[in-house]
Amino acid sequence: MKSNILYILTDDQGPWAMGCAGNDEIRTPNLDRLAASGMRFRNFFCTSPVCSPARASIMTGRLPSQHGVHDWIRDRYDGKQGWWLDPARYDKRPVEFLAGQTCTTDILSEAGYTCALSGKWHLGDSLTPQHGFSHWYCHPKGGSQYNDMEMIDQGTVVKTNGYLSDVITDNALSFLDGHAASHKDEPFYLSVHYTAPHSPWVNQHPQDIVDSYDDCPFKTCPQEAMHPWARGLTKGNMGNREALKGYFAAVTAMDRNVGRLLDKLAALGLTNDTLVVFMSDNGFSCGHHGFWGKGNGTGPLNMYENSVKVPGIFSHPGRIASGVVSDAMVSQYDVLPTLLAHVGLDAPDDETLPGTSFEPVLAGARNEAREDVVVYDEYGPVRMIRTREWKYVHRFPAGPHELYDLKNDPGERKNLVDDKERRPLVDEMLSRMASWFERYVNPHRDGARFPVSGGGQFERIDDAHCGEGAFSPRDY
Repeated sequence: MKSNILYILTDDQGPWAMGCAGNDEIRTPNLDRLAASGMRFRNFFCTSPVCSPARASIMTGRLPSQHGVHDWIRDRYDGKQGWWLDPARYDKRPVEFLAGQTCTTDILSEAGYTCALSGKWHLGDSLTPQHGFSHWYCHPKGGSQYNDMEMIDQGTVVKTNGYLSDVITDNALSFLDGHAASHKDEPFYLSVHYTAPHSPWVNQHPQDIVDSYDDCPFKTCPQEAMHPWARGLTKGNMGNREALKGYFAAVTAMDRNVGRLLDKLAALGLTNDTLVVFMSDNGFSCGHHGFWGKGNGTGPLNMYENSVKVPGIFSHPGRIASGVVSDAMVSQYDVLPTLLAHVGLDAPDDETLPGTSFEPVLAGARNEAREDVVVYDEYGPVRMIRTREWKYVHRFPAGPHELYDLKNDPGERKNLVDDKERRPLVDEMLSRMASWFERYVNPHRDGARFPVSGGGQFERIDDAHCGEGAFSPRDY
């Protein structure tokens, strides 16, 4: 039988927010044991430092300028109609933002996998099971309160009682029990998508866990002087110990549920038959660099390491060596071919897919092809090229641009873009960036030409609708 896949995705978790990543203040014993049983990546990058575009890339293996999701998808629940929509834009119809695109779960489903989702989707039309998922327990929004939330169970709105991370896990455990009882000879793909540690943080999380951080000095979250571009969540959270306690508590409460999932696999005898992936959609800063947030935590949008790097852990006993920390440069657009390769399936024969499998890295083989990997990121008109030693950020149409020497300035404190001695390097990196995006971008969905400012996206962009009015100006 093919290997199962348990894909755990968190929301807005900084790459620093795990004990196994060197943070001695935050408690993540289950993520630490998962890392001890497999491989943790130091250099795992999202494709865009905001939720919906990154999630779309994980699912499709494509860039935002290919799948057309460039910002977080704006939506709200209209209780009378039972749709998550913006009535001013959607004309009371739910929109599937990945309609017509091939996702990993489409391929897995066709190969005989039972595909299940428990948690956040945030890619449009949360009411409708789609892309090969037959089990659909879906969070209706991008973010929400954490207690007694409404969820969508197979297309029906249901009111839940309890803490959201627990509720999502309860459903995932029920799926595992049911699958083991009735479909034990069929492989499964289970996505467990937590909203944690996305805001809100104060008066939201288990009080005993919040209180346990009362004496934490939070030295791993320095509340730096306000960044000149700071906006959004920074106001009201900078220097707020209750917000820091809430963020840490959200991670620890989520970690407790990761433990429940791992324990269930063990109880069902599935540990050795299951690849467990842990990742966040994008990174996050809690005062680092003088702001709270991710790519849209500043204006202009940013590509700081804390925004574009994510936690990444892959565990599969007997297939992936235990306790390995990898420096390989990998991106979310590499996930689709890697998952398929790991379970013995071929990725689509499509030269427009930008990613490559890092299965050889997971298998412990030296993969020279990854030694010189260059990672690319985009957030609308902001693009990044990242080598091991240098990062260049280009903002269309006229800047400001940035260049950082990551070897000597890992904190990205000194922008060298105007250093005359670095002009040849800037020209080289800009040329490489332009060539790469030219190779892969769909002209109808090219983020460089859209007014993406971090305020959200209303409409799907495709060949028929090229984005006029699709993006909201920044309004918070």
